Amino acid sequence: MKLVVENLGVERGERRIIEGLAFEVSSGEALVITGPNGSGKSTMLKALAGYLRPSAGTITLLGGNGEKSVPEQCHYLAHSNALKLQLSVRENLEFWQHYLGMGEPVEAALEAVGLPGIGDIPAGYLSAGQKRRVAIARLIAAFRPVWLVDEPTAALDASSECRFAAIVERHLSNGGIVLAATHQPLGLEAARVLEMRALTAGLIK
Repeated sequence: MKLVVENLGVERGERRIIEGLAFEVSSGEALVITGPNGSGKSTMLKALAGYLRPSAGTITLLGGNGEKSVPEQCHYLAHSNALKLQLSVRENLEFWQHYLGMGEPVEAALEAVGLPGIGDIPAGYLSAGQKRRVAIARLIAAFRPVWLVDEPTAALDASSECRFAAIVERHLSNGGIVLAATHQPLGLEAARVLEMRALTAGLIK
């Protein structure tokens, strides 16, 4: 499986944010996206996730499910945790399993993020860090091969950051693909880096 982006252009309003962006990410690879605010990191992820329509270029997932679009094969973890606060943690994750597809059991996903036994607690009772960890648990509980994550470790403590790195490494070892926009180190030693620059094609290391 390979995610191929060719000559991508994205506009928001009448302003062009990204122009001429091209890269490839294969199964088992992570691409960490860096760059200053306004360089298009979040915009790029939203375009890949299907929330923004590119003004130019193509986005293709080679070797994926040919009956599904690229966004239908992607997880998108944004700054928002996408939790219904009045629902329990379990109900939130079961909703995403139903909507996105079954992955690991809810309790296994919560165990992976260090939150065992909280399934019956309303999401609105959780701290900011716990909410972020439940949002990460969604990546495990509902299966999609490509993960698009925007500042995934925001509000996490050091131990939770290590858990996230381990979760990503396991996804990669199972043939998944991860694209992560971040200002912080994620502990992914083998990841390539895409440095976004305003109105440029970016630079991949």
